[in-house]
Amino acid sequence: MSSRIVVIGAGTAGARLAQQLRAAGGAEVTLFGEERHAPYNRVLLAEVLAGRYGPELTALPTPGPVRQARVARIDRSAHLVHCTDGTRTRYDTLVLATGSNPVLPPLRGLGSGPGGPPAEDLPDGVHPFRTLDDCLALSAAVRAGTRTVVIGGGLLGVSAARALAERGAQVVLAQQGERLMERQLDAAAGDLVAGHLAARGVEVHTECRVRGLRTTPTGPRGSAGGHRRVSGVELADGFVLDAELVVLACGVRPRTGLAAAAGLEVRHGIVVDDALRTGDPYIRAIGDCAEHAGRVYGLATPAVEQADALAESLTGRGPGRYTGTRALTRLTLTGTAATAVGPLDLAAFGESEAAPGDDVVHLTDATRGTYRKVLVRDDRLIGGVLLGELSAVDTLARAWDAGEPLTDAPLLHLLTHDGGS
Repeated sequence: MSSRIVVIGAGTAGARLAQQLRAAGGAEVTLFGEERHAPYNRVLLAEVLAGRYGPELTALPTPGPVRQARVARIDRSAHLVHCTDGTRTRYDTLVLATGSNPVLPPLRGLGSGPGGPPAEDLPDGVHPFRTLDDCLALSAAVRAGTRTVVIGGGLLGVSAARALAERGAQVVLAQQGERLMERQLDAAAGDLVAGHLAARGVEVHTECRVRGLRTTPTGPRGSAGGHRRVSGVELADGFVLDAELVVLACGVRPRTGLAAAAGLEVRHGIVVDDALRTGDPYIRAIGDCAEHAGRVYGLATPAVEQADALAESLTGRGPGRYTGTRALTRLTLTGTAATAVGPLDLAAFGESEAAPGDDVVHLTDATRGTYRKVLVRDDRLIGGVLLGELSAVDTLARAWDAGEPLTDAPLLHLLTHDGGS
């Protein structure tokens, strides 16, 4: 194993890698993290925002010491990383686990340019929802009755809207696409999720394009601490939604600045091979910032699998080859006694829309609020969506992941309560 390994980024991928490398011994491991918190599980942030979990319950297994510093640049020829505090650290192997940043859209009243303004320059009351600090700031700002607009109806936006509704906020969810969670769900499943949110008091608008924000002055322009506060969200048709809080849940973008400045190949993410190597044999990349086989995942499961594969490679415990992840998306929208709305569990994998010639099986129970759909192509399971009843999901996911021809059992058998066993 290399004697000096430097890992930049203490999120899910970086923390897991550092933990395994330190447990194996034989190398000096330096883990850089910019956030003031110990490494934590971002998947649980919505539960913290809802008040169901304390922040301490999001902590990841300790990876050992984390050096809180921001890396400014990489000197590939000298094998050095330079930090903004003036310090330098030498490496034999460098691992980029820099993660991703929230997309801040170029809305009027928010900022200009394709990437939007820096997060610290946002108007008061406007919050991204990516980090634990974002979550804590939102938690401190929301009150019962707070008029809140969530922009973005993907997995993160749906989770944030649900959490804020649980806190008693008056929530409007604005989704530009035709349905909620359009990357994972078909139209019918998206409608069920929208109905579940509506039953909890969330006002859901799809095919709803936001044009800009309305703000009011709070102090001299350019003064410290911000000079504007959000007062409304302007839609493309001119209608204005009153807003005391706005949550930006418009997706994420890989953090590739360090890699690009160092001359490494960057497309959507930092390009890596099956060994998670960049074009520099001494530099690897894992997690949200990495692009493998043309794909950037932005999910926890691939980040963990990439960290595990790289740990195998660097410690010599295994082949350390990463060939991709077939990720299953799961989400639980918890119920509330106040509205007598029960929980809604959903799972989605593979393709959600059928192509000509595909076999499709649906099972829908409107009374129980359950929905199941699987798609089969050439006798192989290629995708599925399940809401409200997930007893079959493990069997379905295994069949999808294996990619093997299905048995001669009727397709309906795949969706039975015993999971087809």
